[in-house]
Amino acid sequence: MVHAGSMWSKVEMAPPDPILGVAVEYNKDPSPKKVNLGIGAYRDDNGKPLVLKCVREAERKIANDESMNKEYLPIQGLESFLSQTSKIIFGDESPAIKEQRVAVVQSLSGTGALRLAAEFIALDPSWGNHHTIFKKAGLQTKTYKYLSPDMSLDFDGMKSDVQAAPKGSIFIFHTIAHNPTGVDLSHDQWKEIAKVCQEKEHIIIFDTAYQGYATGDLESDAWAVKYFAHEMKMELFVTQSYSKNFGLYGERIGALNVLCNDAETAVKVQSQLKGVIRPMYSSPQLHGARLVSTVLSDNKLKDLWKVELKQMSQRITEMRSALVRELTACQCPFPNEKFSSWNHIVKQIGMFAYTGLSAQQCAVLTQEHHIYCTKNGRFSMAGVNPGLS
Repeated sequence: MVHAGSMWSKVEMAPPDPILGVAVEYNKDPSPKKVNLGIGAYRDDNGKPLVLKCVREAERKIANDESMNKEYLPIQGLESFLSQTSKIIFGDESPAIKEQRVAVVQSLSGTGALRLAAEFIALDPSWGNHHTIFKKAGLQTKTYKYLSPDMSLDFDGMKSDVQAAPKGSIFIFHTIAHNPTGVDLSHDQWKEIAKVCQEKEHIIIFDTAYQGYATGDLESDAWAVKYFAHEMKMELFVTQSYSKNFGLYGERIGALNVLCNDAETAVKVQSQLKGVIRPMYSSPQLHGARLVSTVLSDNKLKDLWKVELKQMSQRITEMRSALVRELTACQCPFPNEKFSSWNHIVKQIGMFAYTGLSAQQCAVLTQEHHIYCTKNGRFSMAGVNPGLS
């Protein structure tokens, strides 16, 4: 049978990804002075990608182990990885882990972990009232207030929205280093939000992409999760990504933890998660999990990792201060009349600076100065380095 045209002729061109599209345009630019502040990947002082020393050591250790193979992993992931990853976010002495109340599966980084959480919520019959929201994990979402025009936290607005949401609503919170704003809650503010969430029986998903990378301290960066889990004794979803804090961007290694009230429920939850994974991608990738588990199970390598986390965090902080100094010294105009300084950049934390620049101002940066960033004015601070001054 002959077709006059392609059966796909009516397929429309998809819009470019707002973040990855920045990299495409950056790569097309022949200018030797071009700067990429779009991609959320760590760069050294020379603007080059960095492979952590602990990762290189783990690579060598794995390569020299002749017992290693490349067989399929179990659906839930590499057991040596699963036995370590929950301890990183909940703590070595977590009662939940000791009581085996955490169902954990390996995921395709943090994004994959969020998708698994959404799929699980959509299929769980005990949450039938959410089926209209989660149709095949195609989340019909609403936003809650978070950022004020002056780039500070709109805590009253956020708390009000959490309070006003229907009982049993699902909220996604960033554990640390909020993306894209870099504006986080204080411990006291988290306590207030936790109380409201508990009273309203909300379902909480903590999105954890920057643990250890934000402040340089793993324990400090996990404070919110531990408070909800251990002090408030709430059931939670907690995603983890090792893209940023291990520099394993291309390995796509992460995990989804589901904190349950008892061990029996945790076993059932993991069985359902395996049921989600099997038809989706069958089993996760091996090498990234092997790298992370090798570092976490070796005290020397784990200590080296912690040192490197501190170094990366400190460099990001230093680049924030340096950027503000340069903007102030050259009397760079503020984004709009709501700003009286650039100090909001140093008050933020983590990978990104939310500058307040408009899409038009970002376009001028790109067109006239070869500086590439997302249209919402988000700068990847890892892309800022001394060689740019």
